[in-house]
Amino acid sequence: MKKKKETTLKDHNSQMVSSLEQPLLLLCIPRAYLEDDKTLNNWDVFTHRKGNINEENGDVADDHYHRYLEDIEIMHSLGVNAYRFSISWARVLPREDFLHLAETCFKSFGDRVKYWITITGPNLFTDMAYIRGKYPPARCSVPFGNCSVGNSDMAPLVVMHMLLAHAKAVKIYREHFLAKQGGVIGIVVCVFMNEPMTESELDWEAANQALAFNVAWLVLTF
Repeated sequence: MKKKKETTLKDHNSQMVSSLEQPLLLLCIPRAYLEDDKTLNNWDVFTHRKGNINEENGDVADDHYHRYLEDIEIMHSLGVNAYRFSISWARVLPREDFLHLAETCFKSFGDRVKYWITITGPNLFTDMAYIRGKYPPARCSVPFGNCSVGNSDMAPLVVMHMLLAHAKAVKIYREHFLAKQGGVIGIVVCVFMNEPMTESELDWEAANQALAFNVAWLVLTF
């Protein structure tokens, strides 16, 4: 396997894709808690609250931060042909906004990275974080859950702001980096497939409505 130029940013939590010579098989893994001047993020706070994740905290997880070269060799031996490597917002710009992070990444890695993902799964994140209360900040309300705080009606507004952040990052890339770097930029939407139980018109309509609520309302925004 050809050796790639090593970057100083070995963490991953805000989305960059690095191709291993062919498309497309994905593997996602974490993490290094508060190393190399990294500051707290919402997952750090969430995982250190007792009882949130089975009396553990995920500080080590798969330890990919320290074992990434070994992991890449394993991926290569298994025939994995694409590796999605994310850049931790809390590690690069602990106190700055998303657009500053995006522009910094484009400037630093755009000569090598040609496939960019701004945000992963805004629909899944908001569902789990603001409707079901299973992801940080763990907010929900009846009938979806019984959290100490939360208003599930806020979830669409959260997604709206994530889409605005995505759109602004794309605008920066297209206006200032695309011509020189020639990359591709997009967003990852988590798709939950729904199929009709029978061929009846009502079942088809139910399946279409489920897809609209889960996927289309977000994808058709663009």
